[in-house]
Amino acid sequence: MADKRKKAAAAAAKLAKDKMACNKPRRTPGHPTKSHVVKACKGGEEKIVRFGQQGVEGAGKNPQSAKDKARKKSYYARHNAQDPNPDIMSARYWSHRVKWMILSGMIIPELLYTCLHVGITLT
Repeated sequence: MADKRKKAAAAAAKLAKDKMACNKPRRTPGHPTKSHVVKACKGGEEKIVRFGQQGVEGAGKNPQSAKDKARKKSYYARHNAQDPNPDIMSARYWSHRVKWMILSGMIIPELLYTCLHVGITLT
């Protein structure tokens, strides 16, 4: 088991930063702990950001069950999701965007900013 993890970590470490597209997240099924990776680019600066717990899916934009609603509420409480201007170079920004909210394409970032800034909870 330990050898398998070491091999997966070594393969994940060989990520070619120059071959990745800017701000395009992708799944990393071979990584031992993180589910996604993105090359975050802002103002000429580039940074590899890994985010998301492997094997766990977000509840998405519209959680149906009480359990998923509670998971989403806990996620927002843990990650200070009320901040209307998360930095694009942070794992929090990408986790929120990909695993919990905007991936479905249903919410426009400006709308999200307005809702969070005013204090409206999106359910």
